Amino acid sequence: MTKATTIYGIKNCDTMKKARAWLDGHSVKYEFHDYKTAGAPKEKLKAWSDELGWETLLNRAGTTFKKLPEADKEGLNERKALALMLDQPSMIKRPVLEVGGKLLVGFKPEIYAKEVKVGGARAKA
Repeated sequence: MTKATTIYGIKNCDTMKKARAWLDGHSVKYEFHDYKTAGAPKEKLKAWSDELGWETLLNRAGTTFKKLPEADKEGLNERKALALMLDQPSMIKRPVLEVGGKLLVGFKPEIYAKEVKVGGARAKA
């Protein structure tokens, strides 16, 4: 049995819209976890950090991170970064896609085409 596909992010994010449109366009069934309504899943965030590193998950380019006081940005480590992301899920890079036991962060159509199975076969970009 294949693991369920879940996409994590924020509904109004442009990158999320592109990723969800790609999944919909390739008839990929998935669950959507909206950080704004359901919050960031603490255990998953820690597991993702263990697998990929907190640096991969932290969205330093976003407005939410940029607006942080300098004191919050200094001395970042995993504990501090995870606390920031849990407190303000907009700081988690989007989307995070759990698919077939793999974890993809961000949206690049060519990576989705390579990693996401569509109807038992690999998708085409």
